[in-house]
Parts: sequence; C-alpha cells; structure tokens
Amino acid sequence: MAGTALVTGGSGYIASFVIRQLIAEGWSVNTTIRSLAREPEVRAALDVPADRLRFFAADLLSDAGWADAVTGCSHVVHVASPLPTGAVKHEDDLIVPAREGALRALRHAKAAAVKRVVMTSSVAAIAYGHGKKIGRYTEADWTDVNGPQVHAYAKSKTLAERAARDWMATEGAGMEYCSVNPAAVLGPVLSADFSGSIEIITRLLSGSLPGLPNFGFGVVDVRDVADLHVRALTADGMDGERFIASGPFLTMKQVAEILRDRLGVAARKVPTRALPDFILQIGSVFDPALRMVTGELGKVRETPGDHAKAVLGWVPRPAEDTIIDSARSLIDLGIVRV
Repeated sequence: MAGTALVTGGSGYIASFVIRQLIAEGWSVNTTIRSLAREPEVRAALDVPADRLRFFAADLLSDAGWADAVTGCSHVVHVASPLPTGAVKHEDDLIVPAREGALRALRHAKAAAVKRVVMTSSVAAIAYGHGKKIGRYTEADWTDVNGPQVHAYAKSKTLAERAARDWMATEGAGMEYCSVNPAAVLGPVLSADFSGSIEIITRLLSGSLPGLPNFGFGVVDVRDVADLHVRALTADGMDGERFIASGPFLTMKQVAEILRDRLGVAARKVPTRALPDFILQIGSVFDPALRMVTGELGKVRETPGDHAKAVLGWVPRPAEDTIIDSARSLIDLGIVRV
C-alpha cells in the first residue's frame, strides 16, 4: 500500500524518520511545520526526493493550514507534540498544545475522509503515577495523572492520548485510530534538531555530568520507532490498537559502560563514578529541571514491546547499537566535541 500521508511535526526527530521510511516505501508525504521559513533546512536534513514531499505551515493551537495539509491524504501520522528539554513554567504549556493538537489532527483528518490515524504517544502515558519502585507495564496500563511525582510531560502525553481515544469513540466513526508509545528515543541524528532523549548521550559524551545518577529508562531506536509507525499505518485490524515501542530498561551506568566499551578514546569524558542521590536532591531545590530526575531515582519501569512484536512482527535492533549510533552521529556532526 502506498498513497499520500500527512506526517505532522516534520522538523521533529521521530517525524523525520517516519517521513524518510514512507518515501522509501513509495508514499508521497505532506508534512507540517510551524514556519515555512524552516523548509529549506528541514528538506536538506531529510534528503528525500523533492517532488515526494510537500510542506504546510500549521500549529497545534490553530486551525490555520490544517485543511490544506491533509487534503488528498488517505492516512495521517500525528507526531507533533511539545517535548521539553528542561523545566516548564506551567504544566499547561505542554498539556494544552498536546491535547488540542491531537484533537485538531483528528477533526481535520475526519473532514478529509482519512482512513487511519496513527498517533505518537509515549510510555509516559503508561508507566507513571503508580507509586511503585519497580514495575512492569503493558499497553493495558495508563499513567495516573494524579499519582505521585507525575511530571508535566507525562500528564501531557496521557491526557492527549485519552482525549484522542475519547474523541474517536464519539466522533470517529468510519476512521481508524491507533497509537505508538515509545520509551526514550535514541539513535542517529540528522541535524541539531533532535529528541530531548538524545541529551542523555550528549551530556555523557561531553563530560558535563559530574557522575552517573541512579536512574534509567527503556531504550528504543528512532529508526525502529519509525518502522513501527509505518507498520501500524498499513497493517489490517489496527483500530483501537496501542503499541509500546521499547527495548530493554538501562541504567545510566549501563549506558556509560556501553559508550566506554565501544567508543574507546572518544568516550574519555564519560563519567565512571556514581552520583549520590542526595546531590541531585539538593540541586533540585535550586534547579526545577532536576526535579524530573529526582523523582526517577532508583525506579525501574519495564515497558516491553512484546505486543508490537507479536502483532506486527516488529524487530527492534540491539540497544547497544542504538546508543553507539547516537554517539557517533553526534560526534560526526560536530554537535559534541570529544
């Protein structure tokens, strides 16, 4: 199957790889960016045939541009959503555009007679607020937004996906919907515009971390996340489905060890010693961005991608390769100097 698909948030990390894979598989793609002034830059990074990709200006909080962007599209991949790199002033700065953007994408898709929408959610909509130190979660689980230490990003992804599913139940007749819920997305970068998760690797390589905090995360490759979106876009029987995109849970210590083992001298700045919890806890009093980290200290959140493997034949690559590909691309592009 190939036709024309809309991929929202075309300058973003995941969307870039979704666009590349769709075009490689014969699709034509429309994509949205907030300002068309960025089109030349984004085109250059994507490096795909110009006649197969069209850009439209659209924002999550405005209807302007959406109808034009989705016209002629049979499928939509809704990726666009705010992703913070630090603390936010108010949680609504993330929640409102995430929720309203999802509903806006669905409304315009329905009006354009789109067949299926695949939405990028997150394991942040699954594995938080449960009050557990160690937990294993599946697609049946939902983050409790009123639970302990649930940060604004997790709330935004949970409320956006809930709103999308509620809208589909009441307004979405005739259109299919499913979600892909990635863990920490790593892998090669195409430009300096990449996922906040990549900051983990940049900070380790640059030596800007004084030590290794006692926390971890599920790891998944951006190329595998894109592949799962495309599989969900084209497979039969996807309506209502939910797919975790995650490989193993790795601690910062394990990630650092992979970098040192595989990169040699290029990883000479990667810290080797543990960072005591109390140092981060003290720092969080003065730095709001650290509060998201302190809430994760010592926690293990297993979010296996077994359902995607069983239903869609998804096969993610080894996490070690993903981490090293992240590092090498950051070094090759001069984003990190080692």
